[in-house]
Amino acid sequence: MTDHTTKDPHTGSCLCKTVKYQVEGSFETFFFCHCRHCQKDTGSAHAANLFSTNATLRWLSGEAFVSTFILPGTRHTKSFCQKCGSALPNLQMQGKLLVVPAGSLDTEVNTTPTAHIFCASRATWDEELELVQRFEKLPL
Repeated sequence: MTDHTTKDPHTGSCLCKTVKYQVEGSFETFFFCHCRHCQKDTGSAHAANLFSTNATLRWLSGEAFVSTFILPGTRHTKSFCQKCGSALPNLQMQGKLLVVPAGSLDTEVNTTPTAHIFCASRATWDEELELVQRFEKLPL
């Protein structure tokens, strides 16, 4: 799976729009990570992250509001907006790997996920979700 996005860069932002960024280059992989760390920091069943070893990250605004947390004793890294808490891109492996939370992008990702990873830790309620009833908006 490759997302050849070298012509038009991707842009993204946090929920409050304080932080905005641009990614130039392609994403080699797109993983749904089910590890316990990703469950905790997303508050959900998994994280959805795009990975690149060749893309470059440029902060367009709000870089001073970006914080990065590295879980002690692990490689688990999360960058986020200090104002709204939204997940943001970060560089890992001494800057060799760019990790971009897919939901933080404002541009379309024209690729499908590569794989589910760390499935041994998958949440027990994360099964057959395609069978769960669907609504177009909050059913109140």
